[in-house]
Amino acid sequence: MLSSTDQYPKLRAIDIRRVMHDGQPSLLLRDPLQISDRFLVISQGLGPALLFCDGRHHRATIAGKLRSMLGVPVDSALVNRLVDALDEAFLLDNLRFREEHARALARYRAAPFRPPALAGQSYPADPTELRRLLDDFIAAVGPVAPAPPTGRGVLSPHIDYARGGRVYARVWQRAAEMVRAAEIVLLIGTDHYSPEPVTLTRQRYATPLGVLPTDTSVVDTLATAIGEDAAFAGELYHRVEHSLELVVVWLQHMRRDDPCPVIPILVGSFARYMDGGDPATDPRFEALITALRRIIASRRAMVIISGDMSHVGPAFGGAPLSNADKEALRHADELVIDRMRAGDAAGFFRVIAETGDRQNICGLPPTYLALRLMDAVEGELTAYAQCPADDEETSVVSICGMVFG
Repeated sequence: MLSSTDQYPKLRAIDIRRVMHDGQPSLLLRDPLQISDRFLVISQGLGPALLFCDGRHHRATIAGKLRSMLGVPVDSALVNRLVDALDEAFLLDNLRFREEHARALARYRAAPFRPPALAGQSYPADPTELRRLLDDFIAAVGPVAPAPPTGRGVLSPHIDYARGGRVYARVWQRAAEMVRAAEIVLLIGTDHYSPEPVTLTRQRYATPLGVLPTDTSVVDTLATAIGEDAAFAGELYHRVEHSLELVVVWLQHMRRDDPCPVIPILVGSFARYMDGGDPATDPRFEALITALRRIIASRRAMVIISGDMSHVGPAFGGAPLSNADKEALRHADELVIDRMRAGDAAGFFRVIAETGDRQNICGLPPTYLALRLMDAVEGELTAYAQCPADDEETSVVSICGMVFG
């Protein structure tokens, strides 16, 4: 017999993308947590059924709801097969998913470290080849004079190295002395999928270049400040999130054989603030910032922000970009960069929120947190680029690098 939660299916926060399958417009459904390696491809016409998988509609009524919405016959058996397939792939928020999630989380925490998720895919798994790749990017841009070691932070992209390598090379060369002087590094990155505002982990991050120690005593302090349950509710997202991994590789490369303790922090979407809200009114966010400031005051700490900028064009649900559109995007990005350069967290948030984050700036949450944390700091732009995001070059991801003194 089906449980009540299965009778009223509730879709989890999953990754849904438009694709062409067998020549037909379709939807690709994937679990960002990778609880299962299964994925589903469904007809785009069946997409509205997902709207009714909200925990409030009985599975037997969904077909009728679709008939009323679409004005066409909908087979109840087809809807039942869809719901069963979602369940099999652990895409529903139910007991079956929660039990499997608990097992996956236990395995993650019991492992000696968080293994690199992208090694051998986005970058070489062999450490010698990886160092050669990063050194090639550095050689391609030429020497960049390092900023003073007293600097307080860096903004690095987290786009793949193939597209962003030169921007990485410029900003990390500029930040080299700051990186080597740090006694502890606060890693603050975009959480692309978790619905949680802030997510911590006590696990250590590893790459082909080695394992970085996580200062668990500091993590414990932060967890106490915002609440243990809130701090670790989305912890398993650390396992698959790429934003911190791609900057950790550069951190290790610049420090060579001198690892330092890190604090990995993922920051979730600010969509909840886009209708007139203000992150400064969130008590958990304020508690986190207060606790982090005490850490910065007691040790030579460096803040590393992992965040890309705008995501626009058909690849992100928008219209194709012309050359004129790309130039307009550059000017829009400059307004955002100007507020970062001024160290103005409130102004940085405001200039993005005024457009409803029309540019889809994925680096908004970690950058806002870091600017609040560093407080009255000035930034220096080291590089800016617009990277193609589709084969026709009508979609782009804009990125930049900055150091904060």
